[in-house]
Amino acid sequence: MKNAAKRIVFATIGSLGDLHPCLALALELRERGHDVAIAGTEIYRSKVEGLGFSFQAIRPEIPARDPAMMSVLMDMRLGPEFLLRQLILPALADTYSDLLEICGGADLLIAGEIVFAAPLVAEKLRIPWVSALLSPFSFLSACDPSVSPLAPSLTWLPGAGPTINRAFLTLGRLATQHWWKPVRNLRREQGLSEGRNPLFHDKFSTHLTLAMFSEEIARPQPDWPPNTVQPGYVYYDSGERQAGLTEELSAFLDRRPAPIVFTLGSSAVHDPRGFFEESARAARILGERAVLLMGDNLPLVADSDEIIALPYAPFSELFPRAAVIVHQGGSGTTAQALRAGRPALIMPCGFDQPDNAARVERLGAGVTVARHRYSAHTAATGLEILLKDPEFAANAEKIGRRLRSENGLEKACDSIDRLLAS
Repeated sequence: MKNAAKRIVFATIGSLGDLHPCLALALELRERGHDVAIAGTEIYRSKVEGLGFSFQAIRPEIPARDPAMMSVLMDMRLGPEFLLRQLILPALADTYSDLLEICGGADLLIAGEIVFAAPLVAEKLRIPWVSALLSPFSFLSACDPSVSPLAPSLTWLPGAGPTINRAFLTLGRLATQHWWKPVRNLRREQGLSEGRNPLFHDKFSTHLTLAMFSEEIARPQPDWPPNTVQPGYVYYDSGERQAGLTEELSAFLDRRPAPIVFTLGSSAVHDPRGFFEESARAARILGERAVLLMGDNLPLVADSDEIIALPYAPFSELFPRAAVIVHQGGSGTTAQALRAGRPALIMPCGFDQPDNAARVERLGAGVTVARHRYSAHTAATGLEILLKDPEFAANAEKIGRRLRSENGLEKACDSIDRLLAS
């Protein structure tokens, strides 16, 4: 689909898991002839500008690599409220100001979930905007309820029926209503419409909402916004520290058998809480080879040449060569693991991760262990199940084949182009 060139601004706040889908879309839209700019967290400036995009830092500046900060954010029950009420909403006016600056002259704004200033900026400038949501958890569906980090034990909710699930959502909306005073105040100050609850309503664009995950993990529901398009997952993991696999890792993978890969994605890795040490012990218990992607937590003292510890490796190249993938359940990591067709042991740390883990379990492609129960023994027990029961590998590979046949990037950009042409 070819449109006249338009100026498009992406706005994202969060981790690399939030930024990467934006980069994938931005690269494809630029290839289609559009002028694309990106507004995001300052720490990603060099990454974005290295790809040739203009960049505008938007506040707040979340110290995502600060272990003390990540310890709070990765608290299952306290993290979401702390993120919104202590970091995002107090800086709302700053975010609005920063975003307003880069959106001058834009034809379209595409925003991630917690960029609560995005609909205000779009209304102020009278431009259309797109909400880009990365997981089923974001849709707050009563027909397909998600597992909440506030109550991860409520895995029975999908069978409770829409009426009961709707009641839970109503309670959540009422309990959080007072959070949004900064949004209401800013709307009044800027002469904008009154708006609705940003978590339950206004994060969904009236122009286009992209459900950027596969129907394999969650199918469209009747209570999703009527303008929702579900293109599937959009992948990006290039440009991280090195291109491709290192010679050392390639040589390790060339040996047999395939190793277990342990990772905590791009956020929880800054609050590992002994994950890598326990994981290495679990691999030794099982007599399995292991790859540990440790970020800045190196070095790990390994007493075996069957364990290799590295800061990073591109998931798209490493995961297909794993026997099992142990991860935190983030949307980007889950997408890459499912596409690789490998079973997973998931240790959720917060946010949408318990829900992603529950959905992978329901697909028969993995098992879950609670973070407070993760140890060498519990990890070894879960891994032994995944390694010995062939159903997990068969289910994972079946899902992987279907995901590898999807083209979420093309479908998402086609939807954006249709909006621009309308």
